[in-house]
Amino acid sequence: MPQQKTKRIKTTITVNGETREVEIEVPDIEAAWGEPQNMRWLGKRIPRVEGADKVTGRAKYTYDIQLPGMLYAKILRSPYPHARIRSIDASQAQRLPGVKAVITDLTREVKYAGEEVAAVAAVSEQVARDALKRIKVEYEPLPFVVTPETAREPSAPRVHGGQNVSGGNPRERGDVDSAFRRSDVVVHEATYSVPARSHCCLEPHGLVCQWQGDKLVAWASTQGIFSVRDELAGALGIPASNVRVICEHMGGGFGSKFGARAEGVICARLAKMSGAPVKLMLEREEEQLAAGYGPGVTAKVKIAATRGGQLVAWESETYGTGGVGGSASVPLPYIYPVPNVRTRHYDIATNVGASAALRAPGHPQASFIMESAMDDLAHKLGIDPLEFRLKNDPNPVRQAEYRLGAERIGWGRRRQMGARTPGVVKRGLGVASAIWGGGGGAGSRPTVRIDPDGSVEVRLGTQDLGTGTRTYVAGIVAEELGLSPRQVKALIGDTDYGYSGASGGSTTTASVAPAVKMAAMAARERLVAVVSQHLQVNPADVVFAEGRITARNGSDKSLTWKQACALLGKEGIEVQGEWNANLQGSGVAGCQFAEVEVDTETGKVRVVKVVAVQDCGLVLNRLAVESQIYGGVIQGLAMALHEQRLFDEQTGRMLNANLEEYKLPGSLDMPDIEAIVYDNPTGKVSGMGEPPVIPTAAAIGNAVRHAIGRRIHSLPITPAKVLEALGKVQEGHR
Repeated sequence: MPQQKTKRIKTTITVNGETREVEIEVPDIEAAWGEPQNMRWLGKRIPRVEGADKVTGRAKYTYDIQLPGMLYAKILRSPYPHARIRSIDASQAQRLPGVKAVITDLTREVKYAGEEVAAVAAVSEQVARDALKRIKVEYEPLPFVVTPETAREPSAPRVHGGQNVSGGNPRERGDVDSAFRRSDVVVHEATYSVPARSHCCLEPHGLVCQWQGDKLVAWASTQGIFSVRDELAGALGIPASNVRVICEHMGGGFGSKFGARAEGVICARLAKMSGAPVKLMLEREEEQLAAGYGPGVTAKVKIAATRGGQLVAWESETYGTGGVGGSASVPLPYIYPVPNVRTRHYDIATNVGASAALRAPGHPQASFIMESAMDDLAHKLGIDPLEFRLKNDPNPVRQAEYRLGAERIGWGRRRQMGARTPGVVKRGLGVASAIWGGGGGAGSRPTVRIDPDGSVEVRLGTQDLGTGTRTYVAGIVAEELGLSPRQVKALIGDTDYGYSGASGGSTTTASVAPAVKMAAMAARERLVAVVSQHLQVNPADVVFAEGRITARNGSDKSLTWKQACALLGKEGIEVQGEWNANLQGSGVAGCQFAEVEVDTETGKVRVVKVVAVQDCGLVLNRLAVESQIYGGVIQGLAMALHEQRLFDEQTGRMLNANLEEYKLPGSLDMPDIEAIVYDNPTGKVSGMGEPPVIPTAAAIGNAVRHAIGRRIHSLPITPAKVLEALGKVQEGHR
């Protein structure tokens, strides 16, 4: 048996009330997560450590912050999609009792309906609203365009002065034209379209800002407390060290809450001008108009395969709009390797608010386009869609996931379903898959502290979007120290703690978890040094478990956790961890199967069941992973059947800027969702917040095609589209 490597460290110990510094030899443990079956907490279903606070209302969201003398801010937004501002007269608003500050220098030209024009802070929300009505703005309306189809026309109004259309450079590999010309190639051509979708965060965007001398404290609903800090500091011209950002809890971001944004800077300015704390939280209409959205895309596709079902060529031309800013590009071809590829993409500017990343940006759109084309080509080839995917997907993990998901959905029933079965209501099965990165990066610097009274605390300036970060941070430290997660106080969401990056791209877990483990290991190492000296045992024989510290050598020497911590000096133990690349992995796979029911007389689609199979490397909290899968499927279902942003081309205004006409699924729309966490024990931690949303809409779309024998080429799949595809007309619309 090889001898274990050791290293010498200096530490402080207290024996019989006497504190002294000693140098001892301890095991040089290589950082590794270990075997999942040997873990007490990690990989299991860990209830959220903040769960009781959330259900009782003790958890404080930004909306809950109430400060003495706090004012309330509102923003005046442009009613025009494009206009110059000739003048602003805010004198009547400033004279209104209760108004404490007014800003009118936000812009001189608005590019979309809903853009910020002016802002006020007042003693109440109602006074602030009344003040907005008293601000007189003289607009010079300008030509505008709100749909990408119209914006593409040469005669369309210019959004930014130059051309509305950018991009179009071809990306090519292989010999595409030759591949399409081959005599044994089967070609499918079609156009597929996915509309823009809103984030619809449960908690809207917003901040509370308070100045303390020359320092700013901001409570923000954000995915990146440090990015908010830096953006506020830059906009206000103050050092970043003078800005503290706090986000104890937040109600969702999905990619739309990375920086301070316009409302953050406005809130901080109003607080400075008024000399009082200010709360500025957006309302639902503002969320729809100005808080970002996931861009839509339209794709003209040509795809080819051999008679035996092997993909040989892909050609696509795509276009979409990110409004006044942002790209609508998508990764095509998606998932399945194709040897001969040619793609072109065009971004089109429109007089609509700027887009923002939306959970797996570009991938759900790419999945719907690619998976629809795959199913349509499989139908043309006369090959089972699942068999077609197995033939063209080389990913070994996804191959296993396909088979598992097919078994759980009952794919063998597929031949007894479909458009040819008798009856008005038809059933269908569909499948689609996903891929994502989910790797981490350096930067997180957590601190673990053990006090002489036995209390344990970990501090890190990351944030919890609702995904369970706080719980796995506590769980990692608890696992290392032989404690319960409830015995570890996880402090996150404050820039006064150690630096960590923003939460996006499913990188949080793979960035945070390795650094927390390294900090916990370092703290454990320090405690081992003290305990081994006290018990007079080899440091390598010290075992942490069940709140006790014992010697592995069979002796009866042991200490309770509190007894061990009492040996520490007054300063206790405080160590900082750094990211370890060996503890994180990248690249997760997944697939989903959907069963639908379609009423061919009404066109209504009901999703009966979704089986979602997803891996994410080493699972830290199985309960949280399952929750992410459920949430992703629900958002994917909304994309498939409900969501679309509607604009009036005559006025340039959004017609459904609310949660009444902007449709989302409710409890009665929920199918049976079977979340299967595919254990792929790589020993590496990967993030997986985004991949569960990617294939849902595509799987549902393919299931509808199977049910009615017709492809619905654009989302959402509404009853009207189903009836149109079937050649029927709704009653009352003849």
